[in-house]
Amino acid sequence: MAAVQEKGLNCVTAVYQSRWRGGATCERRAAGMAIRTKTSRMHKDIQNYNDKQSPGEKSICDLLSTTISASLPEAENKIWHAHPVWFLNGNPIVGYSKLKGCIRLLFWSGQSFEEPGLSNEGKFKAAEVRYISIEQVDTKDLKRWLKKARTI
Repeated sequence: MAAVQEKGLNCVTAVYQSRWRGGATCERRAAGMAIRTKTSRMHKDIQNYNDKQSPGEKSICDLLSTTISASLPEAENKIWHAHPVWFLNGNPIVGYSKLKGCIRLLFWSGQSFEEPGLSNEGKFKAAEVRYISIEQVDTKDLKRWLKKARTI
């Protein structure tokens, strides 16, 4: 990991994620190339939630939270009903929670995505995927689902 200091922001670059403090724009450096990415400010309570998980679950939560925040920079994020949730225009879009033996990622309108890899959840339009290891998180799928979550 390499730390990047830009305009008072503390950004850490890793192979699979970028973590930041203070939001705004951070610079990521990879293979000698500079890439500018827009990030949203993650609520401190979400980081506290992640920090309370076991090491394996924390890595899943950190990856989910950074990917969601980077993909939905305009979204408000907070702890809602004891779990991290991201909102667009006041509507819950995506969140995750700790269940026994896994981390569940939930999209409130996920059944409308018509995507393999998401399972129906409940009687409404929600869909979920459950992870027991960070290797199961396919960030390509996650970013595609987040794009659909923004438009549906």
